[in-house]
Amino acid sequence: MKIGQFAKALGVSTDTLRYYEAHGLLAPSSRTESGYRVYTQMHLQQMHFILRAKDVGFSLREIQELLNIQIDKHQHRCEEVKYITLQKRDLVQKKINELQRFERSLTFLADRCCGGKESADSCSILTALEEIDDIN
Repeated sequence: MKIGQFAKALGVSTDTLRYYEAHGLLAPSSRTESGYRVYTQMHLQQMHFILRAKDVGFSLREIQELLNIQIDKHQHRCEEVKYITLQKRDLVQKKINELQRFERSLTFLADRCCGGKESADSCSILTALEEIDDIN
């Protein structure tokens, strides 16, 4: 199938497919004489794999690693996949902790601000940001 049909079957844009191709995650099996990309059922399965991996948070590099393992499963061990997954989980947890810290800091600042219509000359949020290095 050509790129438009392929994109429609996946529910993505042709730009998305070109993006994955540019990053080495997808390669058309061939091109027509006029240069159109041609994709097969195997490409459809590969793109479903890529999109599912993306949906759970894997980066392009990680997806490429997983694809390499998936394509040549008998040459790899399950522990490799688990290692990649646990690394991603730990990174996500670290980001969650950071976002929670941001949320606490912003709540702290907002709770101390009157939020009135007066001049911001004595705004407690601006003052805190000017004077305090770490409000956590």
